[in-house]
Amino acid sequence: MMKPKHKKVGILFSGGPAPSANTVISSTTLNFLDDNIPVIGIFRGYEFIQDFNMNYPKLRKGVHYEELNYNITQVRNERGIYLRTSRANPGKNICKIEDISNPEKNVQLRNIIDAFEYLNVGALISIGGDDTLKTANFLYLMGFPVIHIPKTIDNDYYGIPWTFGYWTAVNSAQVEMLNIKADAQATDSFFIVELMGRKAGWLTYAAGIAAEAIMMIGLEDIEDDVLDLDGLAERIADTIIARENNRRPYGVIAVAEGLADKLPDRLKPHETDKHGNILFREANISRLLAEAAKRVYKEKTGLEIKLIPKQIGYETRSAAPISFDVVLGSMLGYGAYKFYSENNFGAMVSVTDNFDLKAVPFSELIDPGSLKTRLRDVPRGSDFFSLKEKLSFRKYWE
Repeated sequence: MMKPKHKKVGILFSGGPAPSANTVISSTTLNFLDDNIPVIGIFRGYEFIQDFNMNYPKLRKGVHYEELNYNITQVRNERGIYLRTSRANPGKNICKIEDISNPEKNVQLRNIIDAFEYLNVGALISIGGDDTLKTANFLYLMGFPVIHIPKTIDNDYYGIPWTFGYWTAVNSAQVEMLNIKADAQATDSFFIVELMGRKAGWLTYAAGIAAEAIMMIGLEDIEDDVLDLDGLAERIADTIIARENNRRPYGVIAVAEGLADKLPDRLKPHETDKHGNILFREANISRLLAEAAKRVYKEKTGLEIKLIPKQIGYETRSAAPISFDVVLGSMLGYGAYKFYSENNFGAMVSVTDNFDLKAVPFSELIDPGSLKTRLRDVPRGSDFFSLKEKLSFRKYWE
């Protein structure tokens, strides 16, 4: 059984922001402090500690980390991330299990473990998405105690029914889209709203349902390897024409940004952030679809149509958390402490019915061959998928 070498616990947040991040940080910290276990908050994820050098230690209190105290109670409902974040990915060079022991490829992982030793941190609570989960797994396989708390507003994490911040993001997108819908109705126009969702349509479908969208399109709707842009544009144009014939010449169409991943190579996004992550928003799939649908509409009717692309992304990531996400985030934080107390490392904190806690081993979340994390999309034909279809404008299809 793996046991921490030191009593101090480290906590960090990595990847894109999510509502209720501070709830998780606060709850996790308070549970450890109540058990007289000191907590070190690491700033900006792995950004600083992945380049730590034991011979030239440059980690400074108040700059790179902080000894957390009971003042953390004050941030439970605040927006943003108290520890701040980055997309630093120290495990990006690990492609197969043998790489974990390769000193040329695991150097940043070893730097992290050295940094924790320097800070007398004996275990890590990591909060983040799939890359952060993979890093947590690598550190665990290298012998360091880690417990992971899943984070993504996309809600596509395998092993947990709802990720913290998802429903707040849905609520935030709903408010924005209902405002846009009112504008569309007042001006006899249509909008294509692009929402976050790199690999699954959970956010697009839920926000679209809540905001009365006339169409909702996620990756689950595209069965081919390459998106037929013209074919999808024709569906959109035909739906618009059907709406007009039904004396409802307005509406909002919700699409997931992840559709950009299935674009033809000439249209795919290639711009990355400094850590090598593809910036899907640069493809502007809402603009591409709007331009294509306007062309098809004119070919069919000889008329122009007011079809406006709109991206909604950052607005949803740091909204004030709704009560559900505050409760869920608090429970996940408590779960991290509970599993630490049981020496249950190498596991992700999850919940089941009635918010009962469940530890999901990393081995169930990550493929041992490819080391890729498992995805939870919206299954075609599922009740949730069928609901978004039923609540779409169906006059054209009937």
